[in-house]
Amino acid sequence: MNAKITLIPGDGIGPEIVREASAVLQKVADVFGHSFTYEEVLMGGCAIDACGVPLPEETLKTARKSDAVLLGAVGGNVGNSRWYDVAPNLRPEAGLLGIRKGLGLYANLRPAFLYPELSQACPLRKEKADAGFDMVIFRELTGGLYFGARRTVVREDGLREATDTLVYTEEEIRRIAVKAFDAARLRRKKVTSVDKANVLDSSRLWRAVVNEVAKDYPDVTVEHMLVDNCAMQLVLNPAQFDVLLTENMFGDILSDEASMITGSIGMLPSASLGEGRMGLYEPSHGSAPDIAGKDVANPLATILSAAMLLRYSLGLEAEAQAVENAVAQVLKEGYRTGDIMSEGKERVGCRSMGQLVRERIEK
Repeated sequence: MNAKITLIPGDGIGPEIVREASAVLQKVADVFGHSFTYEEVLMGGCAIDACGVPLPEETLKTARKSDAVLLGAVGGNVGNSRWYDVAPNLRPEAGLLGIRKGLGLYANLRPAFLYPELSQACPLRKEKADAGFDMVIFRELTGGLYFGARRTVVREDGLREATDTLVYTEEEIRRIAVKAFDAARLRRKKVTSVDKANVLDSSRLWRAVVNEVAKDYPDVTVEHMLVDNCAMQLVLNPAQFDVLLTENMFGDILSDEASMITGSIGMLPSASLGEGRMGLYEPSHGSAPDIAGKDVANPLATILSAAMLLRYSLGLEAEAQAVENAVAQVLKEGYRTGDIMSEGKERVGCRSMGQLVRERIEK
């Protein structure tokens, strides 16, 4: 296979983890006989420094011409970065929102899987960690509060007032629900739809449309769960979940919670998909500027995101499994970056972890 892959290293530890993940992709190409070409572009704070905007038009043009995009992370420390003393639409994270919208990516997939070797790093009680869990969160990505109209005004009494608008259309809800139910059919055939239907009109529409979609999937069990209860259930009994379906903001929060009970957010990949095979793949964590350039970042979430790229955008299932098997083997052998370090294991840096994974990729 010939494939064009756009690389967006971004800010902070982004260049380090993308370096390791793209090297893993090249190892896959070498072992399995594929030809991958890569083009590196700017987005985030580095794009602001170079071009004055977080998402240059050239970046979007390059991404649209590729088969998939691999992203590191964007942003910096909000409290002490020049990138944030500007309007929200000019901050680094605006680039991420813009590229998702520009590529028509409306479904964010975030798997949360607890490797047996990392059960000690799980903050849950031992019996919960030992039971393990394997879920995937389907988060709607281009609607809701993050994309609704917003404003801040000064009232006549001198006090400030801010408004954010939460809007969802039936079409937006239906298309993400279909993707979640399709995925459930290939897993354990259960969808848990998360909303706040006891309070919000948008959630009541969400629940109604999900029920309509469910009629086309009689083999899939569907349940509805209020978001506050879901946040508790992720801690009390994560093994109950298979596919979680949620709107944008709820999904942002719940996926971070799910990532932490895996032992480290440094282990969680993600994929943003739309119609067709084009996708944007990135780790669930941020840019971690405090550890940038120190060779201590965990590249595994980005490497696992590259595995998702192989599976969803390139249709290379065996190659994706080879990467995932290599990651599992490295963990089984006892190698750890600092964020997942435990007693008796061998601590390695970002470069070494990437090399260890590459050495274990085979047909």
